[in-house]
Amino acid sequence: MSSTAAGWLQFALLVAALAACYVPLGNYIARIFTAKNHWRVERGIYKLCGIEDREPAEIARDMVSSVESESSTESGAATKLRVRNSGSSPLAVKVDSPEREYTLYPEDAIELMLDADRESLEIERAKSDDHETRGRLEDALKTLEEAHVNTIHGFCAELLRERRDEASEIVAAETGKPLALARGETGAAIEMGFFVAGEGRRSYGRTTTASMPHRTVMTLRRPVGVAALLISFNTPLPNVAWKAFPSILCGNASVLKPSEHAPLSAWWLGRLCLEAGLPPGVLNVVQGLGPEAGLPLVEDPRVDLVSFTGSAGTGRVVAEAAGRRLAKTCLEMGGKNALVVCDDADLDRAVEWILASAFSNAGQRCAAASRIVAFEGIYDELRARLLAGVDALEPPGPVISEASMERILAAVARARGEGAVVLRGGERVGTAGWHVAPTLVEGVSPAAPLSCEELFGPVAALYRVGALDEALEVVNASPYGLTTAIHTASVHRAMRFAEQVAAGVVVVNAGTHGSEPHMGFGGVKQSGTGWREAGVEALDVYSDWKTVNLIADPAQT
Repeated sequence: MSSTAAGWLQFALLVAALAACYVPLGNYIARIFTAKNHWRVERGIYKLCGIEDREPAEIARDMVSSVESESSTESGAATKLRVRNSGSSPLAVKVDSPEREYTLYPEDAIELMLDADRESLEIERAKSDDHETRGRLEDALKTLEEAHVNTIHGFCAELLRERRDEASEIVAAETGKPLALARGETGAAIEMGFFVAGEGRRSYGRTTTASMPHRTVMTLRRPVGVAALLISFNTPLPNVAWKAFPSILCGNASVLKPSEHAPLSAWWLGRLCLEAGLPPGVLNVVQGLGPEAGLPLVEDPRVDLVSFTGSAGTGRVVAEAAGRRLAKTCLEMGGKNALVVCDDADLDRAVEWILASAFSNAGQRCAAASRIVAFEGIYDELRARLLAGVDALEPPGPVISEASMERILAAVARARGEGAVVLRGGERVGTAGWHVAPTLVEGVSPAAPLSCEELFGPVAALYRVGALDEALEVVNASPYGLTTAIHTASVHRAMRFAEQVAAGVVVVNAGTHGSEPHMGFGGVKQSGTGWREAGVEALDVYSDWKTVNLIADPAQT
């Protein structure tokens, strides 16, 4: 891990640990930000309000720079303060009255004569047992804006809606996807923001009676603490919104590590949250490669929750690293999603949804339809309609990288070598950008690598089955179980399929993608670890339950 990445990671963890100490819907503990490559602390407030046994000053003590200070009163109107930077990185010390700012490099020290009005002093560490300093900082705390979390989410969503075009252009430029698709994704992030804002007044706890007389039992949600949010590149803004918004709602401080392929969108949305009133330090964005920025977050004992979205291969690495320290871990991983077309289906509708699910966003969706399972009676007609549809498709945009393109094309070539028939595509389109032609393949065994491995590209395989039993067998043969869809006119078929298919999301007469913010999203088998993102189910990821027993004594009334 490079020293630069290590420094940024340490800093992000510091501000997250501080911000995690705030009480949701109440006061915020620290306002910390970076400027001109110096670490500046705008409000150094420790242990004024805490949650249970968390001691942010102790957590932070060994993380970044430390400040040792001595003060002595020489007159009634002034105080001499000696500050020394005993850390390994530059530290900014700011005094507002009169306005001064000093940069201390490691082992540097200065002596300051402070005015009688010492409320303006801002340094990294204030001794909690220094009553004079504590009182000064408590006064400063009262001047901070007290914003309700649900209101901030609403402001974020409203700002994002106002600047939708700007956000969409950033996403399109960063990922290469069509602008119209980027606008749709921005809309999804906006909807998530408004949904979470609406949930700010609800935590879905319970209050009930107990077997003991005069005893009341209730459940309360508490913040997890510091959350590491690791996201994929495919839909940058919704990926941020699905994790960051519920994490903030539940009272956590978050360190967001976006994919190195889409760093700008996450940074931009983080800045937007600051503009909306989110205090600095509550949401931190750290850039870098997985091994140098992502894995250290997962392994760090100061991180209380790891929430990851990405491939199953990377998910295994994350699970192993987090499991060694038994950290709470939410994994939302890949899919090899099947769309079943029965012999009573509306074929026009089925073709429309297959093309959208398999090839939009260049197939770079965890919920993409990469397996098309068709009943014998309509297989040939469906195939002909699909081929015509593929021929008429607008270019879906490039895949994210040259390495991704080469991996996808190699998988198709391998399937062809094993006897599969490539009906369309299977090749690069042009030489400008990493474009893969929409690809349809048939004659692939359900056990073949192309059937079992997520490609994250515009490739779909066709499978011929006799009836629903065989369709269920093919669908459930996958090591994944994220989403699935069935097209049928029979509610009885649809309900049996929904009951027996191994998937976290089932769709009837539509596509395999397109989950909404108020519904939980996640899968089974190699698609996830049982948690659900979005919906009220996301609250279980980003908070912990506490059971409170309250026993009253009527004799004391």
